[in-house]
This record gives sequence, structure tokens and C-alpha cells, in this order.
Amino acid sequence: MTQSEPDRVPLSAQSRRPSPRPDDIRIAAVGIGSNSIRQIVADVSPDGEIRIIDEMKAAPRLGEGVGETGRLGEAAIRNALDALLRMATLTRQMGAVRTEAVATSAVRDAENGPEFIAAVRDTTGLAVRILDGDEEALLSYRSALAHFDLAAGRAVVMDIGGGSLELALSADGLLDGLMSFPFGAIRMTEQFFGKDRGRKELDALRQFVRKELRATVSRRDWHGAQLIGSGGTFTNLAGVILARQGIGRASSVHGTVVTRAELEHVLDLLQGMSPSERQAVPGLSPARADIIVAGLAVSAEVMARIESREMVVSAFGIREGLLLEAARVAPAVADTAEARGRSVQQLAERSHYEAPHAIQVQRIALKIFDALADKLELGASDRLVLSDAALLHDIGYHINFEAHHKHSYHLIVHAELLGMTPAERVMVANVARYHRGSPPKREHRAYAGLDRQWRRRIKRLAAILRVADGLDRGHAGAVEDIHMQLGRSELDIRAIPASESYDLRLELWGATRKAALLEEVLGVPVRIEAA
Repeated sequence: MTQSEPDRVPLSAQSRRPSPRPDDIRIAAVGIGSNSIRQIVADVSPDGEIRIIDEMKAAPRLGEGVGETGRLGEAAIRNALDALLRMATLTRQMGAVRTEAVATSAVRDAENGPEFIAAVRDTTGLAVRILDGDEEALLSYRSALAHFDLAAGRAVVMDIGGGSLELALSADGLLDGLMSFPFGAIRMTEQFFGKDRGRKELDALRQFVRKELRATVSRRDWHGAQLIGSGGTFTNLAGVILARQGIGRASSVHGTVVTRAELEHVLDLLQGMSPSERQAVPGLSPARADIIVAGLAVSAEVMARIESREMVVSAFGIREGLLLEAARVAPAVADTAEARGRSVQQLAERSHYEAPHAIQVQRIALKIFDALADKLELGASDRLVLSDAALLHDIGYHINFEAHHKHSYHLIVHAELLGMTPAERVMVANVARYHRGSPPKREHRAYAGLDRQWRRRIKRLAAILRVADGLDRGHAGAVEDIHMQLGRSELDIRAIPASESYDLRLELWGATRKAALLEEVLGVPVRIEAA
């Protein structure tokens, strides 16, 4: 595994307190985690280069006891407020023009989390945003993307904090999925290691994690993927391994490669020690000695699930991802429509789409749309959504054939598509997702959470796309054109073959079996025949 040549200079490569440059913007990023609170103050240039000016860390362990009591502890809150006050002071003294502050699992899960956020605002002036699990995973992914070569092959970015485990899954640099699990090092330690900390308790923890990963992470899709570990669990693991190799306390553990055998060996070694004995282990932070076993056990199960031989350690995580997100330099877009079309086409090409089939489905779908738009109460913006969804509907094949429509959804919803609002991107992703398989249902979380009007439009556009896809069932471009007639009691679609030699039996069968949703939204039967 090799590091890429990132667009931004790696954070670790920057000297501390460099001389300011005229066009730089000074930004501070604060991450309030379940175990620690970390801050970076950095200068950001117009082209996105980042130079660290200062950083600060504290470990109030906000997540301690949250799993049992459901509340942040009073002592942890006081320590956190003290640390954040110091950080806010440093931010002002350094002249930062913007501060981005986020909180993760502990604050997210605690019933008094909102009270804590209010106390932070009153005490320090910092406005803290609480991240959900997907947002947390996305920041870890953006950080990894800036420091590793994820452009080729499949990758899993794993971040273990005190309260949760986040996974970001990508293929050839395209984000396919974000997952969050309540498997943080503090949470798992409290749940499984009480008075007894033996092999029996460790086995129970691993079995618990294994069961959930088996139900949610596809081994077939992510078998052997490049694995990147982000967070204190992994930097400490790398420190222990480097010390055992005689390297001592390296200036940076970033990029350390850890084999699965090495991870299991270190886990076995530390599990057999008491927390006080672990404090003396070279390369391991004494402050993490009591929770490291749980963190390593979770990471070992992730490695086992995707059958990865090794992982590479990242010294950068959510805090750095937040800084990179805040520092993005927006491209100048002269023509929104042109930029949108170019972005969609580039996504399709990066996903190695089958162009003839996608273009054929797009052409037929728009033909159906133009005939039914008034009846279905759809407008010009809906036509554009359908056009993009048709072109991208099969890009999930890039991940796997099975459930490729769901992979298409994830690839689209997480893509950077210029000229398209987040709402439009969600619409396109959902329409593409429902080109096959079950129709939209309230049981589908991503669909059910949308506004009623959005659901209505998605359902109608998906109904059109399903029939259009069916009319190229053989991926042969057999249908040259379609004639449509909508009456009070029936919609009649007549397919014209591209050549007299073409037998449209497969296309008629494909379209007819996928016409049920169109019949539902139109309220009349749909008859599909050859002209």
C-alpha cells in the first residue's frame, strides 16, 4: 500500500507556526470525542494547501458511563469545558477567522447532550454541531482520501472512537456506503470488562461484534479491500509494533502497515496483562491502557470480516477531515447545467458503466416521460432527474451484481456532482435505486424519511425508469422507438424494432414484468406490444 501524492500537503509534513502568507485563511477545527477532545489551528491557502499552526489535546472521557447511565458525567463535563475554554482562547490568540466544532458518539447518545452543548456555547462561545454516525464516517473518509491512494480498488476506512465504530466503504475513489456501530473502545470496555477481564469476556465481546458485522457488512463485496485504521486505537497499535521492532517512539506512526497476525498477537499480549502492566508497554499511551483491548478486539473482527491481510494506520481522523471539509475551495462554475452533465458523465465513466445500455434506457425513459408528464404532474426539473438517474442506474455493477441498484444509490448519493443540489442528488439516487427490485416502500428508511412530495415524485419517475430498463432487457438496443397512447382505461406502448431481424420477445417480457408500478401511479393497466 502506498500513499498518494495528495492535492493538499499532508498535515504531518507541515512545520509548526510557519510565517503567515497574505492569501491564507486561518481556520480552527475542534473534535469532541467520547475519549478525547482535539483541536487543530491551520492556515489554508486558496488552492487548498493546509499548514498546521498549533494543536491541542485533552482527554476528559465524556463517554465514560454513558452506556450505563445515559448521561454525561459531571466531572467529565467540567474537564471538557475547561479544555474547550483553553482551546477557544488559543483559537482567538492565533487569529483564526473561523472555528468548526463537532461532537460525536458520547454527546450524541447522552440525554444531557444538548445541555452540554449549551454549556459549551455559554462558557466558550463555540457553536458545536453534533454529528450523526454517517457524518462521522464521512469525515474519516475525507481525511483518508487526502492522505492515501484510494483511486484504484476497494477500500474500507475504519475509525474507532470511545463510543462508536465508523466504516466508510469505497471503490475506485467512489464512496459506496457509510456505517456506524456502537462499538467504541470505552463502551465495549464497560459492557464486557467489569471485574473480570479474561479470555471469556474477550471472546464474548468479539462474538457480539462479529454477529452484527456479519449481518451488515458484505464479505463478498469487500473481501480483501484495502483497510485503513483511523483513531487512537490504531496509532497506539502502531506505536507498540514499532517499539517491538526496535524503532522506538517514531516521530509519526502514519502509514505503518499492520498485518492481521501482528494485530492478533498484540491483542493476545495485552489481554493477558492488567491495566497497570499495560501502562509500561513501550509505544502504548498509559492513558489508553484500560480501553485498548476492547478497541483492538473490534478492529480484529473488522479485519476478519473482510478477510484483509493487513491494514495501514492513519495518523489523521475526524478532526483532520473536519478541517479539510471546512477548507474546501469551491470551483467556479460558469454553466451549472454543463457542469452537472459533465459531473454525471464522469461518475458514470469512473464506475465503468455500460454506455450503450445506459444511453438507450435514458432515451426511452425520456420518451415515456414526455408522453406522461402532464398526467403524472411532473415538470422540467423532474425530467432532468430522470435523465441523470437513467444514465447512472446500473453503476452499482461496479461494486457487485447482486443488489447493484442499492450500490447505485450509495455511489450517487455520496458523489461530488457539480451543479446539483443535495436534494437533487438524493432524488437521482433514489430513482436509480428503484429501477429494479422492490418498489419504494415505507419500510425503506432512506425513502421513508423523505418529504411526501419527494416520495411521490420518486415513485413516478422510478415507474418510468423501470419500464424503460425493461425495454432494453437484452442490452442490445433492439428497440428503435416507441409509440404511446394513453386512454381512459389503458396505456398502450408499442415498441418498434431497430431492425426487422430483431425479435423483441425478451424486451416485451422485461418491460411488462416491470410495469406494475407504472400501472399503480397512472391508475390504468399498461399494455406493451411490438408494433
